[in-house]
Amino acid sequence: MKSTTTLSASLLSVSLLLSASGYAQEDAYLKPAVEKATEINDSAANSQKKINKINDQIDNKLQQFKAINKETEGLEVYNTQLRKQIENQVQEMADLNAAIDDVSVIERQITPLMMRMIDGLEQFIALDVPFLAQERANRIAGLKSMMDKADVAPSEKFRRVMEAYQVEMDYGRTLEAYAGLQNIDGQERNVDFLRVGRTALIYQTRDASMQGMWNAQTRQWDALPSSYRTQVTKGLRMAKKQMAPDLLMLPVAITD
Repeated sequence: MKSTTTLSASLLSVSLLLSASGYAQEDAYLKPAVEKATEINDSAANSQKKINKINDQIDNKLQQFKAINKETEGLEVYNTQLRKQIENQVQEMADLNAAIDDVSVIERQITPLMMRMIDGLEQFIALDVPFLAQERANRIAGLKSMMDKADVAPSEKFRRVMEAYQVEMDYGRTLEAYAGLQNIDGQERNVDFLRVGRTALIYQTRDASMQGMWNAQTRQWDALPSSYRTQVTKGLRMAKKQMAPDLLMLPVAITD
């Protein structure tokens, strides 16, 4: 019995030795494979990292491309609009140059026209009712002096001439009172003049003792009877804004 047990123990020892020897031999064969697999896995991981990095770079480049493409489209629209603006500006420059040429022609033509207008206005004043004679004469003299000045633009000269015409037009529809001197019976006296448009020009002495009227037909002053004293005084007060407008009974000279 003891021999059998010893044999079994010997067989088990031999079996364990064989197993250990087999495992050692397998490890010798598997270790290079495991190391190679590990190397392959590491290489694959590194490759994946490179792939991920390249993919990220591609995404960045794609985003940059899209941004640049969008900016390019915007620049194309802007350039198209800019070209239209430049074309319009070129046309405006051409029109402006043409207008400058026209202005030069007009300027050469308008100066003689303004001179004729001033002469015509002077003649009109000379033939008109002689109210504010000095003021109106000074206005004509100022216009003539202005025409000789090179530092006054033609547009300003024309404006001043038209302004003088407008003033003369306004005289025809206004009521005015102003002080002045009037020769009465060979003696100059202080009087108040009453102008009713261009219809009537009447004077009255300060004491209201005498009054007269410009006769457009004879072109001289005619004395007015005392019956007009109240109406003339009333008209002077109305012109001076000292009383409300009211009906006036004044003589009117009949012109041909």
